[in-house]
Amino acid sequence: MARRSISRIVSGLAEADPGRVVAVAVTPAGEQQLTAAALKSASNRYARLLLERGVRRDDLVILALPNRLEMLVACVAVWKAGATPQPVSRGLTPHERAEVVATARPALVVGFEADGVASLPGTGPHGPEATDDGPLPDAWARSWKAPTSSGSTGRPKVVLSTAPALLDPSRPVADFVPLRATQLVSGPLTHSATFTYAFRGLFTGHTLVILPRFEERAVLTAIERHGVTWALLVPTMLHRLLRLPAAERDPGRLRTLETVLHLGSPCAPALKRAVLDWLGPGRVIEVYAGSESNGLTMIRGDEWLARPGSVGRPIGGTQVRVLREDGTDAAPGETGQVWMRRGADPAYTYLGAVSRRRPDGWDTLGDLGHLDADGWLWLTDRSDDVIVRGGEKVYPVDVERVLEEHPAVRSALAFGVPDDEFGQHVEAVADVAGARIDGEELRSWAAARLDAARRPMRVRVTHQPLRDDAGKARRGAVAT
Repeated sequence: MARRSISRIVSGLAEADPGRVVAVAVTPAGEQQLTAAALKSASNRYARLLLERGVRRDDLVILALPNRLEMLVACVAVWKAGATPQPVSRGLTPHERAEVVATARPALVVGFEADGVASLPGTGPHGPEATDDGPLPDAWARSWKAPTSSGSTGRPKVVLSTAPALLDPSRPVADFVPLRATQLVSGPLTHSATFTYAFRGLFTGHTLVILPRFEERAVLTAIERHGVTWALLVPTMLHRLLRLPAAERDPGRLRTLETVLHLGSPCAPALKRAVLDWLGPGRVIEVYAGSESNGLTMIRGDEWLARPGSVGRPIGGTQVRVLREDGTDAAPGETGQVWMRRGADPAYTYLGAVSRRRPDGWDTLGDLGHLDADGWLWLTDRSDDVIVRGGEKVYPVDVERVLEEHPAVRSALAFGVPDDEFGQHVEAVADVAGARIDGEELRSWAAARLDAARRPMRVRVTHQPLRDDAGKARRGAVAT
């Protein structure tokens, strides 16, 4: 089948089976369903409102909406108007929002108000009301999405995809994503990966089961109740699921679940083994990629057991290199910066930032890692987050993994603090989720399991999540 506009794809879903439920949203008041016909009708009405507000082809429309049916309708409406949806995290500070708006210069903002930009409040399950739901002229943007980066290492960036809003709905998103599925959406739809897999799945025939946010028991209930077959999770989510009592996470409750895809951050080997023991290696796939879509690697559960800690080998036409600081290729097993190349043309353009992509197509997200002799990739950490203590490099993830092995710790972040003697020393914050434990006890726990360079000098305790529902966090924000 040839590529079609997203507008025509959504219309095609309604024509093929108007009563099919394409999405179920779990809300505090109960569950709401959205049929293919209702999605077509509501998005047509919403698109007319966007056009009346001055939205034109290739404009950016910022969407900062919660995980509700309205988010689906609003995004489809943006595509129908010929514009590009720009999902923006609801967790950004007012200052960060203002920076994103100034950078993107959108035609419209949905979900909050911004100075000098038209806005819609985005209230109700299907957005603002309009009466005319008739067909619209076929339109498609030259960029199908423009997510903001996680901002984990600094100012959020706008990542404008170079792929147009034209897709072939007869083809799966990727080899590791089924053409048809009941897909669990438990991460924020404003996050790049959740957005991409949810909508690409919707266009090929997935039924989306949307939770308002990640909550361990709600995830298991949704899988069991709705017969979920495919789910995208991040390591933080997996960690929290495995903290539940064994009786609550009885594998029998997950009998319909065929595949769990995890990505977003490195998965600690101990956590990965526990997940494979729980779900079985045949149901777990790990992917390493970024919002930039400049390359990806993949590893199945059985492959991981043979190469613990690896994030896989390149797929989808991706090439991978690991380079030293002088630009030469690192030897197998030697840590350096990970570079990828996927095709001759760039898959993205930054707005308000400078890409590190070279003229020959090689690009880096700033991650550190190494390749083995057979081309399997291991990640270490982000180069921006590395702590240098007395000339020795300390990777925060090594400290975080040790702290997260403590049964009271839900999540941890490690970071460098200026030190007169060593340049920097290690400190950390641990989310203990209501447990009665102090930072000194956790510091002692980590000190017994880490060498002198990596031992945290101090561990602070918090009872609030350190990572959002996409598994992202900013170490700099907690290092004060």
